[in-house]
Amino acid sequence: MQQQSQLDPLPTDLPFRIISKTIGRGHMHRYAVKHGRISSKQIAMEVSLHSHIGQHPNIIEWFATGEDAVWKWIAMEFAEGGDLFDKIEADVGLHEDIAHLYFLQLISGVSFMHSKGVAHRDLKPENILLSDAGNLKIADFGMATMFEYKGARKQSSTMCGSPPYIAPEVLSCARTDRKASDAAKYSADLVDIWSCGVILFVLLVGNTPWDEPTSGSWEFQEYVRTNGRSSDQLWKRIPPNALSLLRGMMNVEPKKRFSFAQIRQHPWYTRRNPLLTDDGKVSDPIALATQMLSALRIDLDAEPTLSQQQRQLLLQTDDAMDIDSSGLPSSWTSKLPATQPETPISDAQFDWERPTLRTLGASHALSSTQPVARTDNPAALSINNHNNLSTRRRLGSSALDALADEPTMSQFSQTPGVPLSLTQHARRFRDIVPAYPLTRFFSHMPPALLVHMLSDALHQLNIPLPPPPVPADIDSGASDHIVTFKIKTLDGRRQSLHGEIMVDRYHLPGGDGGETVLEVRFSKVKGDPLEWRRFFRRMAQLCKDGVYKGDEGGA
Repeated sequence: MQQQSQLDPLPTDLPFRIISKTIGRGHMHRYAVKHGRISSKQIAMEVSLHSHIGQHPNIIEWFATGEDAVWKWIAMEFAEGGDLFDKIEADVGLHEDIAHLYFLQLISGVSFMHSKGVAHRDLKPENILLSDAGNLKIADFGMATMFEYKGARKQSSTMCGSPPYIAPEVLSCARTDRKASDAAKYSADLVDIWSCGVILFVLLVGNTPWDEPTSGSWEFQEYVRTNGRSSDQLWKRIPPNALSLLRGMMNVEPKKRFSFAQIRQHPWYTRRNPLLTDDGKVSDPIALATQMLSALRIDLDAEPTLSQQQRQLLLQTDDAMDIDSSGLPSSWTSKLPATQPETPISDAQFDWERPTLRTLGASHALSSTQPVARTDNPAALSINNHNNLSTRRRLGSSALDALADEPTMSQFSQTPGVPLSLTQHARRFRDIVPAYPLTRFFSHMPPALLVHMLSDALHQLNIPLPPPPVPADIDSGASDHIVTFKIKTLDGRRQSLHGEIMVDRYHLPGGDGGETVLEVRFSKVKGDPLEWRRFFRRMAQLCKDGVYKGDEGGA
């Protein structure tokens, strides 16, 4: 996947750590073109525009590109902080200062690329990453276009973007006769302004204002009818000072939409922010990471909710989620070009959206996927809401302390805040908020019982499942990998949501030796990260008796 070119040797002195967006030729190239709608011309255009933009602190840096007889690759800066929207609690959002920080950095990056005559056209959560210090990085220029060159402007007619973030004039292109000259075209730079407004909305409330800006959306029609003064409850959660900024950026008439100059003059934009330095960078990465991790909370005692709309969608698809199956109904295929192509979900070698298994440092509880110790007969550790003291007797104190340092544990803890052990030893943003997704939990239940609980939870979400292929000796400890659930469904916005639920056995250091814990990892392959977070939250609530919280009296 990340093979070095023989024709164009990859420089060895560049400060990058990942080679991204490699598209193989031959069979895999045909797959990419068919399922991901990516052509060689699109890749060449992405390389040309990304390299033309140049360096900016809030844009992923392009380093080099090349190809050989098998692969076409692009080398880019590695965003060590991971995905920004994986660190946002769905339906909650971020603290206003943090949302303000990332909005300013987003505007800084987008305005810079516009100054180069380039529009992104696909601004959405999946394309916003973080550096190791927590600074925002705009990525993925697969749908970018040159809208201005040497003073001459051109309009676009390509249908692209993600429905919740797309501007209404882009969708109008599909309903307009393309032969009617400019009637079927839009200004790509103004489309980016609209998307930035939607992203700000999501940063503040943890949800999009609508599924798509069309007549089929009651929320959008209410927004248009009231001239931006919607009665929708989500809008009431927006800070009053930010409302006029959002209305200006998301004006349905493109020519009346705010310019960057108007955005920068707005009182909410110019508000003082203690998290920012004078040059627009994160002033205290440790404090920022602590605030962000503290805001990720899942109430296991709350009842999982699912909108009636989504229930109907899931009930219509008997095979919406299954185990080790492949293929989606053709009717689910998005009509909009995607820069994250649908990859072969069963082929790990070519699945570039799946996060790699992490190797945790000595300060963390878990080993890598290769255990540091094996036991012939590991004890079956079962926990529920009433036997936490028994669990503590079975696990040594050092093992429990190490597990408590795992960042993912804090989102289930009944004690607010982040463990001091994390902040005391942290030197960088990523030391507290890891790059890997936080959609995971730990359990001490016997593997067979946990798999049964996960299956039941999927059924309770009206997601039919075939009997899971669980080995008869699942509790024997013969294998560290327990089971993988392949997830293929539609989210609440009627967009594709693909991923995996992987259950693995890990070995804890310390204690009496031989203690194990199960990790249940929800790995998104395709789809909106906030929708994946919602799915993870519902599953955790339904499996609450199997989630290890670490609190006295907790599971």
